Amino acid sequence: MTRRRAVLAGTLGATTLGVLGRAVPATAAAPRPGPLVLVGGGLSDDNAAIYQTIVDLAGGDRARIGVLTAASVPPSQDPDAGTPDASNSAANGAYYSDLLRSYGAGQVTWIPVDLDTIANADDPALATQIDTMTGFFFGGGDQYRYVTCLLHGDAHTDSLVMAAIRRRHQAGAVVAGSSAGAEIQQGTDMVTGGESYNALRDGCQPGYFDDPDVSGYLPAGGFGLLSSGLIDTHFSAYGRLGRALQLARTTLHRRVYGLDPDTALLVHSPGTAYETGRVVGVNGVSILDLRNTTARWSYLTDGAAYHPHAWRAVLPRQLKILRPVRGLPVPSSDDVFADWAATDLARQLASCTAPTAVGYTRQTDPQFEVALSKLPGFCAYTDDSINAASFVDLAVTIRRR
Repeated sequence: MTRRRAVLAGTLGATTLGVLGRAVPATAAAPRPGPLVLVGGGLSDDNAAIYQTIVDLAGGDRARIGVLTAASVPPSQDPDAGTPDASNSAANGAYYSDLLRSYGAGQVTWIPVDLDTIANADDPALATQIDTMTGFFFGGGDQYRYVTCLLHGDAHTDSLVMAAIRRRHQAGAVVAGSSAGAEIQQGTDMVTGGESYNALRDGCQPGYFDDPDVSGYLPAGGFGLLSSGLIDTHFSAYGRLGRALQLARTTLHRRVYGLDPDTALLVHSPGTAYETGRVVGVNGVSILDLRNTTARWSYLTDGAAYHPHAWRAVLPRQLKILRPVRGLPVPSSDDVFADWAATDLARQLASCTAPTAVGYTRQTDPQFEVALSKLPGFCAYTDDSINAASFVDLAVTIRRR
């Protein structure tokens, strides 16, 4: 299926959704945490659906948004600093600030904390400034730099800046992030690197490693604003299905949110009994359910809702149940963790009447087989009557050949 790239019109309101999808108004006596907007990376400048959602949730023309880019290299490590080709914390802070203003944010301020200015994270004046903000945007890069800059080392305690952000979020401020800026919002066992094949072959190792082939994770995790599952970004685009499943099995987590590029999971009331997610954007969000021996994979696209306490997805009305007519078997993939390969294989299976599909790693020493099969509750949904856009309940089994 051709992936949709059109910018989706309309935005989601700030109404909190309850576990069963009903509107549940927050009360002054029982304030709920602000929403999270978790983007899988690759956020296009013209993705109005996501940027406008962030700005609207922060208050529109009354918004006061803080931009954090500590996951980027600092200017001292950027050979292009001070030029139009610069890609460092200061340059990226200006870039995101300008973008958010272009979508109507009333006031946007870069928070000057990075590897060059770690001491700023404990500046009382900066923390006081943050206490007036209605939203925050965390840019991409390396999520471990956020740990280094905003938390206190092995103690993993909040700096003054992070404590202020946490207070504002608990009082209702929106927290958004893309790529590393989304990863850092999760709780324990945050992924720090690695690829699917290496994770399956060698296992997942606690710690942070310079070697990109080592599948690492930080047991203390990130900021802990989302605790209902692990987060992995660039999910389909970088073939991270194997990495995510291996990490979840290693750390005994029962759920993974796999976020695709240019796509967000909007989470209302995170960490409460009313937590509800909704997909916004042009690709999808994978939900991996590991409550049982067999992993269950659901893939949700724009407008789909997810209720973590009920383990239930609700598909939008514009999607119809797909009645496949093609009975041909799905061709196997010979590089199942290549970019988009696993997700494309799953959607091909969802679009036909075949019960199973199989993919293999291109590496053969050893080689791994990824088998997908339709569970009794499987259902596919379409926006064009031919191809699957979303699906629920594919079984995923990975074995060494």
